[in-house]
Amino acid sequence: MSTPRGGAKAVDKASEVKAGRILVVDDEVIARDNLALALARQGHETVAAGSGAEALTLLQGGDFDMVLTDLMMEGMDGLALLRAIKERHPDIEVVVITGYPTVDTAVDAMRAGAYDYLAKPYRIDEARLLVHKALEKRRLKLEVTQLREQLRERTLPVPMLGAAGCMVELKQTIAQVAPSDVTVLILGETGTGKEVAARMVHLFSRRSEARFLAINCGAFNEELLESELFGHEQGAFSGAARQKKGLFEAAEGGTLFLDEVGEMSLAMQVKLLRAVQERTIRRVGGTADIAVDVRLVAATNKNLKTEVEAGRFRQDLYFRLNVLVLNMPPLVQRLEDLPLLARYFVEKACRETDRPAPGISGEVLEILGRYAFPGNVRELQNIIERAVVFCSGDEIRPVHLSAELLDAPLHVVRAGDRQPMTLEQCERDQIEWTLHYAADNRTLASKLLGIDRASLWRKMKRHGL
Repeated sequence: MSTPRGGAKAVDKASEVKAGRILVVDDEVIARDNLALALARQGHETVAAGSGAEALTLLQGGDFDMVLTDLMMEGMDGLALLRAIKERHPDIEVVVITGYPTVDTAVDAMRAGAYDYLAKPYRIDEARLLVHKALEKRRLKLEVTQLREQLRERTLPVPMLGAAGCMVELKQTIAQVAPSDVTVLILGETGTGKEVAARMVHLFSRRSEARFLAINCGAFNEELLESELFGHEQGAFSGAARQKKGLFEAAEGGTLFLDEVGEMSLAMQVKLLRAVQERTIRRVGGTADIAVDVRLVAATNKNLKTEVEAGRFRQDLYFRLNVLVLNMPPLVQRLEDLPLLARYFVEKACRETDRPAPGISGEVLEILGRYAFPGNVRELQNIIERAVVFCSGDEIRPVHLSAELLDAPLHVVRAGDRQPMTLEQCERDQIEWTLHYAADNRTLASKLLGIDRASLWRKMKRHGL
């Protein structure tokens, strides 16, 4: 390796390499600074460290693409540093520089995960070419990782299952609005599947080959949320050791999902409004406007009209987000889909634990069908996953459900609009309907109505039932 690989053409090719962030480690100041300067002149961002310990500290706080380290150093030598880097930062490429090149040295370095080694004395062109190849390898690895992430994103965490009329209508609406590039606002209770709908919008859009990124706006304070969305410049605040791109830049060409957008502070709403209107963002601590090409999908479980009237949400931002609206129905409005969803969650839980999927007894489905599901589909998933854990046979039975669920107040769902009736008519009609629902089981009917069996008998007698 003491001679250049590929001559002048190789050097020309190396000059075309995209800039990387490189850490140069050597306890000899002159050798370290010369190499760092030579790589910086090629357009790379270089950082120098005088020891292995200093290098590990810098790696902990910064995002580096590769490391060039001398082999023979006091304290932690190059091989020890290499092994520590591969243990803590396996994606960073490492080149070991040695003045004593032997077969054993090369074998040890390669076994420890080095990309290659560079023998002293070396020519700068040779070092540049090796850096180019190492960065190219890292770039390809990152592209493969990104492609794998996109493939995983194409598999929804929970498919939008359901044949209920409201779900059929919702899926048809998504298919219609997804190909356009307008902002979408998704409304619905917690656990109804707002992120699933957002991912469907992305997958059916022209942006489906790009990234889908999501953030829960209620999980960050104002300062952190601004940094997450717009990024920050080096030194913008305490702890900002280097420049960081925000989600608007990271989702370039794709879709950015803002969950719980109603939790944003008024100050953050102003900054988001500017990004939506101008299609530009400004990093925290920065002065330059950066153009972004991102489709926004927002979601909230709040009534934004009420929030606007109360002065907690800006009207101008509401109008910007409220272009196309998707309403996610609560689970109690689509209970006919419950058996399908329950079965899906059983099979999903069993796939993850590599075990046969048990059946679901009719009693369990009846209990679930009378439950209010305040947590909606997400709560159903949790209930089923718990039941699968406790089920050791071939069927999930009531004994596998939690005591809280079995003791919870039962919820009777009635479909259709009714004309106004007197209280007496309402009571008679409710008792009659509940008896029919309970197949004339008066014990069950009294439980559904929230009264004891004796009270039910007296009311039935009064109403002639």
